[in-house]
Amino acid sequence: MSETAKLGLESSPTYRDALDKNSHLREYVNNVTRELGSEPIYLEQLSRDLRYLKRINIIYPVGDPIFIHIYTKTIGDRAIYHPIEPSIPKSLKRLRETVEDAIALVIDESYDFRTSDEQRELLFKAIDKVIKIDGKLKKMEDYRVEDKGDHIIIHVNEDGYNAIKYTLEKEKIGIGIIEPLIRDPYIEDISCSGVGPIFVEHKIFSSCRTTIEVDTEEELNDFIIRLSERIGKPASYRRPIIDATLPDGSRINIVFGRDVSIKGSNFTIRKFTGKPLSIIQLCMWNTMDFLEAAYIWMLLENGLSLWVCGETASGKTTTLKAIIPFIRPNAKIVSIEDTPEILCPHENWTREVTREGEDKSASVQMYDLLRAALRQRPNYIIVGEIRGVEGAVAFQAMQTGHPVLSTFHAASVEKLIQRLTGSPIDIPKTYIDNLNAVIIQSAVRLPKTGMVERRVLSINEIIGFDPIEETFNFIELFSWEAANDTHIFRGEGMSYILEEKIATMKGLSVREKRKIYEELFLRREILRLMADNGIIDYYDTWSAFRKIHEIGVGEAYRRLRREGSL
Repeated sequence: MSETAKLGLESSPTYRDALDKNSHLREYVNNVTRELGSEPIYLEQLSRDLRYLKRINIIYPVGDPIFIHIYTKTIGDRAIYHPIEPSIPKSLKRLRETVEDAIALVIDESYDFRTSDEQRELLFKAIDKVIKIDGKLKKMEDYRVEDKGDHIIIHVNEDGYNAIKYTLEKEKIGIGIIEPLIRDPYIEDISCSGVGPIFVEHKIFSSCRTTIEVDTEEELNDFIIRLSERIGKPASYRRPIIDATLPDGSRINIVFGRDVSIKGSNFTIRKFTGKPLSIIQLCMWNTMDFLEAAYIWMLLENGLSLWVCGETASGKTTTLKAIIPFIRPNAKIVSIEDTPEILCPHENWTREVTREGEDKSASVQMYDLLRAALRQRPNYIIVGEIRGVEGAVAFQAMQTGHPVLSTFHAASVEKLIQRLTGSPIDIPKTYIDNLNAVIIQSAVRLPKTGMVERRVLSINEIIGFDPIEETFNFIELFSWEAANDTHIFRGEGMSYILEEKIATMKGLSVREKRKIYEELFLRREILRLMADNGIIDYYDTWSAFRKIHEIGVGEAYRRLRREGSL
């Protein structure tokens, strides 16, 4: 049995429809099938199981008329990422120039727009004025030009019309050559380190080399200048480093010119995810287990401070966004970020971002926004990432009763405390226990599969600083066992937060405080039942948590067991 058959893979029934509708896809599939010796499998959606394929040969759509082909020629090679899109051959350079000249003649001051949708509508209107489909023309090369005096009409076949329309939309409204990568929801990062191929980090197939290449340094610089002008922060030799946000919310970092980059200009884009992953999805993927999620749920529902820590690309922000729905649905939340990335489903959510000005007086930094948030009386402050002096304000907020949810770059609790108590944050050692708990997360290679996955390595409760012993005390309540990829709970009687804080908040006496673990296990079962009953999508889980807050965890468990829904 073939590897794809074992995974139950076969082309989607819409494959033939896609081939019939898109001649560029049909032509490409015919050519690549001859080259690779097998026809690609067409899938409407990708599953995580695909990462275990030894040889990849898959096509998937990212919105008409763009399709993506990912394949490996030999086992063990880095995957190749090829966008399949309508295109005007380089040999028809004259056609492109004629089209642009024709459109320039029909565009006047009436072509005014305020949004990208309006711009797209006006562009298509102009295209339809100057481009006409001629069914008698067999090839794109057979176009003809008709002079109307004040404007010209270009007659092309249907393939030519589609290619012109898509190419102009991609270049005038989209992001140019990387538009297919921006549209692909399975891409996490896009990187160009200079002249040569562009690379992507794929959610399923990890690092891939794309067939999109920048041939010359001049071409790369021109692209970067156009891109930076589009986002309102023009790159130049005077201002070579740009951090900004693309129209879709993705983060971009640009380094322009050889003065500061030996290999020349480069850029990196961290893709924005429209809909976050849910906590149920993270549990199903074993990023954390259901008991850990239940514990986090209890902390956030009761207004305790929690930070998600880890190294670069460890999945900190993904986890942060997934656990936000655990916060009480009627809470007032203020989020603070350099780049807007966090999404809160709560109605009472204030979203604030930093601003760069020409001089310091015009800039608004994280520190400024965090100080302002203290006057807004939020139930929760969410900080995208704490890096510097704003950390001191975050601790001031926690000390005055404002819980803070944030991410922080640290690979262990020890490193976290070291950075917090050192310059430039300089938190007094006795203030450390204002931070209640810390999640440590990392990207790890699993021994059994050899695949790199994100895992919560530990969840730790911060007890405080012992001035006599000159040590910091914390409890590692949950830990990850690498050998069998399991998450271990240290057991009842170990949690300081559950027994001394949350049990007290719930009015449990000293004798009754152990009952808090019964609620912890009950919440774990609720999360499992949600997964079993298909309550997995981010917004579906948010609706479920709102309902649970209304009816209580006991009734929620009974309904899920009895009816499979809330």
